[in-house]
Amino acid sequence: MEIVNRVAESDLTVLDLAALLGDAPVAELDLAPWLHRGLVLREKDFRAAVAAYDWAQHVGQHVALTCSTDALVPPWAWMLIATKLDGLAASVTVGDADDARRAHVARTLATFDAAPYRDRIVVVKGCGADKVPTSAYAEVLPRVMAVAKKVMYGEPCSSVPLWRRPAAVVS
Repeated sequence: MEIVNRVAESDLTVLDLAALLGDAPVAELDLAPWLHRGLVLREKDFRAAVAAYDWAQHVGQHVALTCSTDALVPPWAWMLIATKLDGLAASVTVGDADDARRAHVARTLATFDAAPYRDRIVVVKGCGADKVPTSAYAEVLPRVMAVAKKVMYGEPCSSVPLWRRPAAVVS
C-alpha cells in the first residue's frame, strides 16, 4: 500500500508571518545612562554621549529607543538619536522591543500583497514564531479574508479553521 501525503498534495497555501517580517534583530537602546543621575537631560552632556556612541552596532537592527527611568525626555532627544540611526538601523521606534516589533508589523503589512492568496485556502502559520507579535495575526487577517476562500491557523497538518468565505447567494 502506497503512503500518500495528503498535506503535500492539498491546495493549502501557507502564510508564514515570521518569514514575512524577516530576520532583523530588535535592540533596545536605553537613554537613562546618558542622563544626569539617570533623570535629567543636560543638553551638552547628552550631545557628547550621543557623539561618542558607536552607532555602527545597530546596522540592520530594529532599534527601540527607551528610557528605563521616569525621566522626562524631550522629543528633540529622541529625534537626535533617530538622525544617528538613519541609514543604519532597519527602523527606529520610541518604546520597548515589543513596540518596535509591532511598529515593524504595521509597516510591513501596510505594503502586504494579498494577491497570492486569492481564492486559496490559507493556513496562517503560528507555531514556533516567537518573534511575531500576537497583534500581527489579527492585523493580517482582514487582508487575507478579503481575497482567500478559507483561512486557518496553525500548521497544514494540524490547523484550526477560522473563517470561510460565505457561499454566493443566487437569486
